[in-house]
Amino acid sequence: MANEHTPRALSGIVPVIRMRARDIDEPGRVSSPLELLFDLTFVVAIASIVSQLAHAIAGGHVGDALPNYLMVFFAIWWAWLNFTWFASAYDTDDVPYRLLTMVQMGGVLVLAAGVPSAFEAGDYLLVTLGYFIMRVALVVQWLRAAAQDPSGRSTALRYALGISVVQALWIIRLFTTAGLPLGAQVAIFAVLAAAEMAVPVWAERPGMTRWHPHHVAERYALFTIIVLGESVLAATTGVQSIVSAGASTGEFVLLAASGLALLFGLWWVYFLEPAHEGLEKNRRRSFLWGYGHYFIFAALAAVGAGLEVGVEAVGHHVEAPLVVVAYAVAIPVAVYLVMMWVLYRPMIGPTVIPPALSLGGAAVVLLLPLAVEAVSLGVVLLLVTLVVAAVIAGTIFWRRPKASA
Repeated sequence: MANEHTPRALSGIVPVIRMRARDIDEPGRVSSPLELLFDLTFVVAIASIVSQLAHAIAGGHVGDALPNYLMVFFAIWWAWLNFTWFASAYDTDDVPYRLLTMVQMGGVLVLAAGVPSAFEAGDYLLVTLGYFIMRVALVVQWLRAAAQDPSGRSTALRYALGISVVQALWIIRLFTTAGLPLGAQVAIFAVLAAAEMAVPVWAERPGMTRWHPHHVAERYALFTIIVLGESVLAATTGVQSIVSAGASTGEFVLLAASGLALLFGLWWVYFLEPAHEGLEKNRRRSFLWGYGHYFIFAALAAVGAGLEVGVEAVGHHVEAPLVVVAYAVAIPVAVYLVMMWVLYRPMIGPTVIPPALSLGGAAVVLLLPLAVEAVSLGVVLLLVTLVVAAVIAGTIFWRRPKASA
């Protein structure tokens, strides 16, 4: 077994490297090729859930589908989050680590295969099975960390125990809640989700894992780009269907162009805030930042579903009223703008984006769909895009370097 001083460049050659906590000040720490490959499996899962949400919005039953969207997205996001923070602290990139990561990737694909049945029939068998596969592999990783890293043994064992107990509860839920009303199922899911999020808080009481702030910030940034990419894919799917049907119009062009500009603006907004600096200075507040990104990621994915339905509504008949379609874009955009302030204010103090712009912009975005009958869906989406552009332009103007006298 190689020791912890084995060069990282040899980690794909040396069969086993002793798993020790990595240095939180390690220079040049970036995402590994294995992490990037791991992220690709989530492309499939997110694409599936965005497609199902889009179909629900177009069919006029978003109220029934939204709880399933939020629950399945939690499973996807939580599995990614757990892998990301563990890897930041303990990534050895040796043979056992790679093979266990491959098992987790398989679990993601099984989960993704179960998304349609979860949406259409409330059948969570495949989703739970995929989640179980991912969690078992993660427990093995934590047990390995406990065995090979004495300084973090107590924390690692707590993680292994907590994850195992909550996973058992998920399996019990699968076989005991099938006949319950949707409200009861959502309530039980919320309790178990809270239990999941309580595990890291409890596990890290003996000592925090040695995650790398710049690495974690980069991992979240990359996942943001992945989710935005799925929104581009969803909008492109709608565009292709319209073009194939020969139903493209000026309204369609306006909607497609505004959608692309909107996604670009949301990307710009995310990278205005210095996540790595906040994580470096306020490690104790990392739970709020890390957990709160659920709303950012879910909102960005929902924007993609809304754009797909918006494009479809221009060329085809959809069951949902136009105001609902408009709000399918406006609400997630507003949630995104608000959460950018909520998450970064405690981390960095005054945010780069002035709160008057982010919160005020969110309020304006929520009002715009009310005008859809007076103007058009394309114009409303253009106005939403212009609000996001105004947030960016106002921030650049407000934070511009002052000219020296």
